[in-house]
Amino acid sequence: MPSEESLKFRQMLMEQRAQMAKVFATHQPTLEQERAGMEAAWSQVAVLTDVTVEPTTFAGMHAEWVSAPNSRLDSALLYLHGGAYYMGSVVSHREIASRLARACAMRVLVIEYRLAPEHPYPAAVEDSVTAYRELVESGIRPENIVIAGDSAGGGLTVATLVALRDRGYALPTNAVAMSPWTDLECTGGSMVTRAPFDPMLTPESVRGITHHYVGEADPRSPLISPIYADLSGLPPMLIHVGHDEVLLDDAIRLSDRLNAAGVAAGVKVWEGMWHVFQSFAAYVPESQQAIDEIGNFVQSKLPANAK
Repeated sequence: MPSEESLKFRQMLMEQRAQMAKVFATHQPTLEQERAGMEAAWSQVAVLTDVTVEPTTFAGMHAEWVSAPNSRLDSALLYLHGGAYYMGSVVSHREIASRLARACAMRVLVIEYRLAPEHPYPAAVEDSVTAYRELVESGIRPENIVIAGDSAGGGLTVATLVALRDRGYALPTNAVAMSPWTDLECTGGSMVTRAPFDPMLTPESVRGITHHYVGEADPRSPLISPIYADLSGLPPMLIHVGHDEVLLDDAIRLSDRLNAAGVAAGVKVWEGMWHVFQSFAAYVPESQQAIDEIGNFVQSKLPANAK
């Protein structure tokens, strides 16, 4: 059963979504306003007090190194933020990065890949591949690297792995995808069946933003919608998804296709949870439980020298 805290938080999200729907009915915000709104909301959430945040330029991108006292220097988690490919930044994902740094005992590198529609596909994939290569060139071995992401960043995580494999690069030790957006055609059955229960997303809102990133490309391109990619040879992957989100089938189909390709992938569907619920660990106990599970998975796959 979902916790009392999650039920209360869920109700708040539902009320906020209803209020925003009324606002959008008469005033459609610009991209700049949406981006600023996301930044403002998440800038109010403090990172864990013992975590260090170091702004940097990495592979030509603005980025942040987020480290906990137990984070090892010989390993790194490359974090690809969500935001539907047109929003999101180091600010919006600083808090979840701080929790992952502690749970995974790794430094977390959050990069600001180029955003659509100014930079549509393949900009995000090119930037994430470049960041991974820079990590390796800096001296961190692939077996000590993890790639993780949420929502669009979860889909980008898979696309990055496919691109790295196809280009002949050594792959990271494992990967994590939280509520991954893997089908930009939005054909999953949960777009209908979970719509009444999703407190954050609607099918209309998701379908209405795909064009920002897809542009003139085919939405079934393997690096846009990685459920259509050849997934063989990818590293072990943990997938988390909320039972009550319209992207539920994006995660389940990804897991099914990874397993069919011989990849050790597991999907956990969290009862009563919503899109990227891990971001609310300051308020919802299930969110921290999920972060801890991710940490256990990541650490279990690292070689002994990186533990």
